[in-house]
Amino acid sequence: MAHTKTGEQQASNARPLWPILNIMAVLIAAARAKWQARATRRAIAELSHDQLADIGWPEARRPVLDVKAGAIANLMSMQ
Repeated sequence: MAHTKTGEQQASNARPLWPILNIMAVLIAAARAKWQARATRRAIAELSHDQLADIGWPEARRPVLDVKAGAIANLMSMQ
């Protein structure tokens, strides 16, 4: 007598495909995000100071000389 498997027994041996598809979707999304970040950095690097100010990009931290009104007159009077 021949032994055959029923449909239920065959389906129970198969692995579901959705975990693999979820992992692939996450990897693709991460690659796209990384590519977009690189493209954004490249585009911002090409902009001039005035263009950066137009789009509201914060200025780079750099030392600023703050001179109060009348400070030069006070210094000159000390001579």
